[in-house]
Amino acid sequence: MSVDRWRQIQELYHVAMEKQDDERAAFLAQACPNDPGLRREVQSLIEHEGRADRLLERPAWHHLTPSHEADALAPRILAAGTMLGAYRIEAHLGTGGMGEVYRAHDTRLGRDVAIKVCKQQFSERFDREARAAAALNHPNICTIHEIGQHAGLPFIVMELLEGVTLDGRIASGPLDKNTTLLFGVEIADALEAAHSKGIVHRDIKPANIFVTERGHIKILDFGIAKLASGGVADRAGVRLTDPGSAIGTVAYMSPEQVRAEELDTRTDLFSLGAVLYEMATGKPAFPGESVGLIMEAILKRVPAPPSRLSPQVSPRLEEVIRRALEKNRDSRYQHASEVRADLEVARAAKPKMSPRLRRPMALAGAAMLAAVLIGGGVYYRSRSSTTLNGRDTIVLTDFSNRTGESIFDDTLKQALSIQLEQSPFINVLSEDRVGATLRLMDRKSGERITGDTAREVCQRTGSKAVLEGSIASIGSHYIIGLKALTCQTGDSLASSEAEAADRERVIQALNGAANDLRAKLGESLASVKRYDKPLDEATTSSLAALQAFTQGNRVAREQGDRDALPYLLRAVELDPNFARAYVSLGSSYFDLGEMSLSIEAYRRAFALRSRVSERERSYIEGMYYLDATGELDKAIQVFSRYVRDYPNDADGWGNLSMGYFIQGQWEKGMDPVRESLRLNPDNGYFISAVMAGYLCTHQLDKAKAVYEQTRARKLENLYPDSLMYLVGFMESDQAMMRRHFDISMGKPGMEDILLSMQSDTEAFHGQLAKADESSRRAVESARKYDARETAALWLAYAALHHAEVENMAKARQQAAAALALMPGRDVRVLAALALAQGADLARARKLADDLDSGFPSDTMMQHYVLPTVRALLLLGQGDGAGALAALEPTVGYELGDPPAFLNTVPPLFPVYVRGQAYLKTGQAQQAADEFQKLLKIMTWNCPLTALTHLQLARVYAVQNDARKARSEYGTFLALWKDADREIPVLLQARGDLAKLQ
Repeated sequence: MSVDRWRQIQELYHVAMEKQDDERAAFLAQACPNDPGLRREVQSLIEHEGRADRLLERPAWHHLTPSHEADALAPRILAAGTMLGAYRIEAHLGTGGMGEVYRAHDTRLGRDVAIKVCKQQFSERFDREARAAAALNHPNICTIHEIGQHAGLPFIVMELLEGVTLDGRIASGPLDKNTTLLFGVEIADALEAAHSKGIVHRDIKPANIFVTERGHIKILDFGIAKLASGGVADRAGVRLTDPGSAIGTVAYMSPEQVRAEELDTRTDLFSLGAVLYEMATGKPAFPGESVGLIMEAILKRVPAPPSRLSPQVSPRLEEVIRRALEKNRDSRYQHASEVRADLEVARAAKPKMSPRLRRPMALAGAAMLAAVLIGGGVYYRSRSSTTLNGRDTIVLTDFSNRTGESIFDDTLKQALSIQLEQSPFINVLSEDRVGATLRLMDRKSGERITGDTAREVCQRTGSKAVLEGSIASIGSHYIIGLKALTCQTGDSLASSEAEAADRERVIQALNGAANDLRAKLGESLASVKRYDKPLDEATTSSLAALQAFTQGNRVAREQGDRDALPYLLRAVELDPNFARAYVSLGSSYFDLGEMSLSIEAYRRAFALRSRVSERERSYIEGMYYLDATGELDKAIQVFSRYVRDYPNDADGWGNLSMGYFIQGQWEKGMDPVRESLRLNPDNGYFISAVMAGYLCTHQLDKAKAVYEQTRARKLENLYPDSLMYLVGFMESDQAMMRRHFDISMGKPGMEDILLSMQSDTEAFHGQLAKADESSRRAVESARKYDARETAALWLAYAALHHAEVENMAKARQQAAAALALMPGRDVRVLAALALAQGADLARARKLADDLDSGFPSDTMMQHYVLPTVRALLLLGQGDGAGALAALEPTVGYELGDPPAFLNTVPPLFPVYVRGQAYLKTGQAQQAADEFQKLLKIMTWNCPLTALTHLQLARVYAVQNDARKARSEYGTFLALWKDADREIPVLLQARGDLAKLQ
C-alpha cells in the first residue's frame, strides 16, 4: 500500500465520520464507485472508531511503500567511493524502511560494515533506533558500531550481515521443526536481553529478523522501540515514543497494540508467537484482505492449530505458540525467558516411538551393543529424564578412582570438562566459581569435590545438577560411569556407562559416555554430533601429557602461573601437538609479563588449531589475534561469533571486552566484561579488567566498590593492589597508596609491578634518583622469579622516564641495558619511544623498522606506537609538519592500551607529541588544545602528566600570555618542588620563568 493511498483512506474516513450513520454507505459508494477495496478499508476503520483516530495520526505501517513525495525527501544514492567520515561507500544494498543501506569499508579498523543513511521524514525514529540498539550487546541483535551525520542527514554504522531475512526463508514454505525451535530460542533470548534493559521492540516480524549464513538470528530495526515502564531512561523522564500510539506492522500486532493501549514487554511476546506460527506453518497467524479484517482477527479470532497446517509441529511447540498468542496479556507468557525455556524443552523432547516399531528397534539395539562389546569398544546404558534447559549449570565432581592407578587422578575430570565444554547446551561451573564458593564455605579452594561438598557448591551457585564420575578396573578392562544428580534431592537425572578394553582406550570410552549423557540431559542429537571432536584429538592421545596438563592447570589456580609452567612445559614435551596445552602456556606467560614466550606459545597453538574442538579452535584464534598478532578487529570478530555460539562462556565475553579496551574503547568494552562477571563473578583477571575500565572512565567510586566486593567475597583479584594504588594517586590519598604498596611487597608477580609503579610516581615528581632505585628493585624482584623479560621491561620504563625529562645519556644507558637483557616486543617498543626523543635517533629508527616488519597487522603497533615513534624522529629533525602527518593514524586510538603498557595506565603519548608538533609549527592554540585535552583525560602517575603543565606554560609564553604562562610554570614547579636539582628540563623551566618575571 502506497503512502498516497493511505492518505486517501485517511481523507475519506474523516469526511465519512462527519456524516450521519445512515448516510455513510451512500457517501462511500458515491466517493469511490469503482474501488470496492477502498470502500472496505474505510469501512473497517469506521467499525474500529475509537482506535482509528490514533491509528491515523501517522502512517506507521511498514508495509507502506514510499510515494513520490516521500522519495523526494530521501537522500540521493551515494556513489561508490564516497566517504562518510572514516567509512568508504562500496555498494548500495537497497532501500530500508527509514533510508538507504550501503556496504562500506571502515578505513580505520579495516573492516566491512553496513551503513543506513536516514530519510528526512524518519529522522526522529532513526535516532530512536540508534539509541535503543546501541544500548544492547547481544549475539542475536544487530550490533551498532557508530552514529554520525552526512550532509545534514544522520547515519548508523552497523555490523554487515550476510544471509537473508526470515520472511525470505519462510517464502518457500514452513521451516523444519528443529530450525523453528532454534530460531525461536534465539529470538526469545534476544528479546530477554532487550527487555532486561527496559526496551520493547514493538515490531517483531519476519522482515525484521535476519538469518545469517551460519544459521543464526539477528534482530533488526529498533526504530520504533520504546522503553518499558521502569526502564532506565523511562525513570529519567525520557520516552522514545508517545504512550498510546499504535505502531508496528498490523499482522504481527498484539491486541493491546491494535487497541492503541499502553504497551509493555508482553506485546513483543505476542508478536513472537505470530512469528513462531508462521515459521512452523508457512502461513500468517492472522490473515486478512484489509487492515480492518486483520485487526479484527487479532482481537477476536483464535488461529487454526499449527499442527493442522503442518504435521511436524509437536504438541510442545503448539502449546508455546498458543500461550504466546493469548489475547489477554495476563494469560500470556510474562517474560521472554519463559518462552525460551519452553522452546528449549521442546527442542530436547524426543519423539515417541510407535509401539509396533519398539520391539524390532530394541532387538536391533541389543544386537548392536553386543557387536560393539565384542569388538572391545564402548557400550552405554542409562535411565534418565531430561531436565536441563541450556541455561542450567552443572558441577563436576572429582572422579572416584577405584583402579589404584594415579594417572587417572584429576585427569579424567579435566578430560570430561573439555569434552562437555564443546557443547553449546551443557554449561559446566567454572573452577573459579568452585574455588570461590569453597572459600566462602571455609574450605580450601583446591580440595576434592565429592558427595555433600559438591551438592552444597551446587546449591550455593544456583546450579542445577552434580555430575559424578567414576572409573574401576576389571582385569585389563576399565568401566567408566557418569551420573547426573539434582542438587536439592540427589535424585538421578541421567547416567551412562562405558567400557574400555585397555588403558589406551579410556579417553575414547569417556568421550562416548559423555556424548551419551549430553543427549540424555537434553542436548539435541544433531548438536551432539556436530560438536563432537574426539577427546584424544581435542586434547592428547597421551595420558601422561594430559596428566601433566591437568596438574599445571590446578597449580595455576592454587599457586599461580609461575609454579604451573613446569607442568605445562612437560605436557607439550610429551606431546608436541598438544594445542590446548600451548594455549594455557600462552595465557600463563602473558599473565607473567613474558610476552615473547606468550606470543610463541599462541603461535604454536594457532598452527595446531585443526586438532581441537570447534569451540577451542575459536578460542585459540581469538587469543592469537588478541595477544600474538594484535589484530584487534579480527579478535573482536572471532569473540563476537564465539559469544553468539556460546553465550554462557564468561571467558568469551571477557576477551571480547579486551579487544575494545586495548583500542581505548573503554565504554564499549564495559558491557561485555560485565556480562563476563555476571556469568562468572569469581574471575580475578576480569575483575581487574572491569576495575581498570572504571579507572579509565574516571568512575573511581565504582572501581573501589568492585575492590571491596572482591575482598568481602575472599576472591583472588589478579591486580587489585596495583589498581587501588592508582586510585590512591588519582585521589591524592598517600595513605591508600602506601597501604597497597606495602600489601604487595613479597608477593611474586605483584611486588615488581608496584615497585615500577612507585618509580612512575617518583618520576612524576621529578625524583629521578629515587625512581631509578625503585626500578632497580623492580628488576631484581622480577629476576628473582626468572622473569627476565619483565625485568627488561622495568629497565625500559626507566629509560623512558629519563628521555621525557631530557636526560638523554641516562636514557641511552637504560635502554641499552633493557635490550641486552631481553629484546622482546614490548621492551623494543619502550626503548624506541625513549630513544626517539633525542637519545639515539638511528637506533630508534632501526627498532621501529624491526617492529613494523615483525608486527605488520598489529592494530596498536600500526596506529599508536609506530606513528608516535616516527613523529618523535621527525620532531628531532625539526620537521613539525611531518610529525603531524605521521600522527594521523593515531586518531581514534589515543586512549588505547598498546603493547608494553599492559601493566600500567596508558600515557596518551600521541596527544603529547601532537601538542609538541603544533608548538613546533607555530600553531600555539592547537598545541594548547592538545595539552589541555591530555590534562583533562590523564590524571595518572606518569611524568607526562606533570610535564604537560610545562608544555602549556611554553605555549602561553609563545602567545604572550604571561599570566597563564606563570601559572602553568608555577604548577609544574610545585609538582617538582622536591625534584632532583640537575635535571635538564627543570633547569630550563626555571630559566624560562625567570624571564617572565
